[in-house]
Amino acid sequence: MAARVPLGCEPVVGSLTPSRKKEYRVTNRLQEGKRPLYGVVFNFIDSRYFNVFATVGGNRVTVYQCLEGGVIAVLQSYIDEDKDESFYTVSWACNIDGSPFLVAGGINGVIRVIDAGKEKIHKSFVGHGDSVNEIRTQPLKPSLVLSASKDESVRLWNVHTGICILVFAGAGGHRNEVLSVDFHPTDIYRIASCGMDNTVKIWSMKEFWTYVEKSFTWMDLPSKFPTKYVQFPLLIASVHNNYVDCNRWLGDFILSKSVDNEILLWEPKMKEQSAGEGTGDVLQKYPVPECDIWFIKLSFDYHYKTAAIGNREGKIFVWEVQTSPPTLIAKLSHVQSKQPIRQTAMSFDGSTILSCCEDGTIWRWDVVATTS
Repeated sequence: MAARVPLGCEPVVGSLTPSRKKEYRVTNRLQEGKRPLYGVVFNFIDSRYFNVFATVGGNRVTVYQCLEGGVIAVLQSYIDEDKDESFYTVSWACNIDGSPFLVAGGINGVIRVIDAGKEKIHKSFVGHGDSVNEIRTQPLKPSLVLSASKDESVRLWNVHTGICILVFAGAGGHRNEVLSVDFHPTDIYRIASCGMDNTVKIWSMKEFWTYVEKSFTWMDLPSKFPTKYVQFPLLIASVHNNYVDCNRWLGDFILSKSVDNEILLWEPKMKEQSAGEGTGDVLQKYPVPECDIWFIKLSFDYHYKTAAIGNREGKIFVWEVQTSPPTLIAKLSHVQSKQPIRQTAMSFDGSTILSCCEDGTIWRWDVVATTS
């Protein structure tokens, strides 16, 4: 069922002619290993580490720092004890005392919480029955993380206490792998998830919030915590006709992408009386050519002004997301970048863009200073 769009409300489609507001050039290329890199993410949790980023691929989590002049310094590397682990996702979080954590998950379904300050494992979360496809951190409470899994569920965890607080699954849950999940930027109770059942679901934690608070003061074993099941989403939106592998909030709107070579910006419209029902009005479309394989994620700068997304041919599209019609700022390509880019990461101010590729390479692009 496609979203119902009223007449005269056709989505605005962005042009693929770059505005050239900004020019980027390659300043570094690293070969991390032979295995594909699936995740790269800057640390936006802690202003001391805004230029620090992490990558995941194979059974390895590596932490780097972006320095002046295109330099990338390796800070630390964590290799999982299971050599068959393949990490798909990593997110920065922090303990309640503010120390930086990395939270990684992948094919094994075990989530590793790494204390980056002490360079050791803080906790391992076992709960998912299958691989973990994405982990995201709550920006307002960075001790809370969400994990999306192949087991058709999303779980909310407290990295400080190791508690699984909520499981979003059941009667109204996803009917196939959950590929992506995101916290609303300002509404602490709201999350969005999407997956291989072609839907995006919006959930509320409001009525379960006492359990979230309880998770911070729980003294007993984490396994004895009364984990709650959230079975019914506020909204189930069918704005795509295929797998939805990335969804991100943009204020109260949602940017989501499928394998249709475009990102959609849409407005969720709930029906107050009947949970789960409602529509998604598609407002804008951001074309991304050759982006028709699943598991490609988009990224933003800190203020959600611009988004960067790679494609299966090693190119990156940089979109201004808050303009109408959408503006393509730049299309980044390099003769040696031909492999699928699974994820990009934009620095705090958007001046640096990183991409991690199927061939184990990390590319760094920096804004070229314009002399006006």
